[in-house]
Amino acid sequence: MNNYHFKRIFIIVADSMGAGYMEDAKDYGDEGANTLLHLSEKMPNGLNVPTLNKLGLGDLDPIKGTSKVKHPFSFILKANAVSKGKDTMTGHWEMMGIHTKNPFKTFTDTGFPKKLIKQLEQKTGYKIIGNKAASGTDILVELGEQQVRDNCLIVYTSSDSVLQIAAHEEVTGLKELYRVCAIAREICMKPEWKVGRVIARPFIGTNKDNFKRVTGHRLDLALKPDSPTVLNVLQDHGFMTSGIGKIGDIFGQYGLVQSQTTVSNEDGMDKTIQEITKHDFTGLCFINLVEFDSEYGHRRDAIGYGRCIERFDLRVAQLLPLLKDDDLLIITADHGNDPTWVGSDHTREKIPIIIYNTNFSNGSCLAERKSFADLGATVLKNFNLEKPNHLLGLPIEEIFN
Repeated sequence: MNNYHFKRIFIIVADSMGAGYMEDAKDYGDEGANTLLHLSEKMPNGLNVPTLNKLGLGDLDPIKGTSKVKHPFSFILKANAVSKGKDTMTGHWEMMGIHTKNPFKTFTDTGFPKKLIKQLEQKTGYKIIGNKAASGTDILVELGEQQVRDNCLIVYTSSDSVLQIAAHEEVTGLKELYRVCAIAREICMKPEWKVGRVIARPFIGTNKDNFKRVTGHRLDLALKPDSPTVLNVLQDHGFMTSGIGKIGDIFGQYGLVQSQTTVSNEDGMDKTIQEITKHDFTGLCFINLVEFDSEYGHRRDAIGYGRCIERFDLRVAQLLPLLKDDDLLIITADHGNDPTWVGSDHTREKIPIIIYNTNFSNGSCLAERKSFADLGATVLKNFNLEKPNHLLGLPIEEIFN
């Protein structure tokens, strides 16, 4: 019989739910940011999160609506990032041991350089419109009719390292959209333009009032890590590595045995609960819930963000009783996105880490960790696997005592 403390580990990433600015935040213009604290202060009565409060959320900061309580079944702490940058890929990659020394390129404030756009037009044969940071739905309202009329390409970005191309499925065609995205991926491999993902965003409809993205035909051309991650170590030793949400895109499917996409946080939690209740495995299930970030953080909607956390709290309450004695639940984040901050970019923040198991009896608030990678190192220790020298991270020993 294998001597593992925990048979199944579930890591849920509440995308962008940061827990206070890091020491180097001033280098990013983010000194003072604190996603959880500041959004709670905007809520009329603070955050109504009884389940997360029971797990120790109130230990992190004076988050309005929370309180300090005893939480014997959970440990809570903050972790700092070693890697440079504050994007989704950097945060998730570091959790799995990767040290990103050169941050991925983002073009949020200025759009993509004219030289890049010119090359894309020359190599694809299409005129490019847009070229700015925008919501995927808003950009269709603004430019969708022009794209349909002229059969051009809508290029846009976000606060992540991403180049997105939108085109109508019946006008440009899905196969053609995929072709031009492959060209964009090749162009964006140049160091000065190296983005983490190129995404095909097909849409349908007849006018700006009914244009709709076809999420099932989305195609992500993502960079994969330059070296094996914790996911690869697990997979190579026969353990399950399951991704839910953006995880497959973030890692370019590298190191994943299986991957499921989601359409919302609710869908992500539904799929997570299905994994808990219907699938017996030994290994890791890695989940990303993106709506905190995409729908509320970037849009600087503090109240919406707070309500989203409250809905998440309800789903965590539903999930906890379903966990088995040898299941480990970890709730964390990948960066910050303070909805009270200037601009629409991510914020350079520490991440919260909540670690829960029904058999814990000495749960407490632990000291801050130096790297997000301590999560991946903890997973490897649990499964008695040696951490390769190229990976960051030290295990969180307290959970094994």
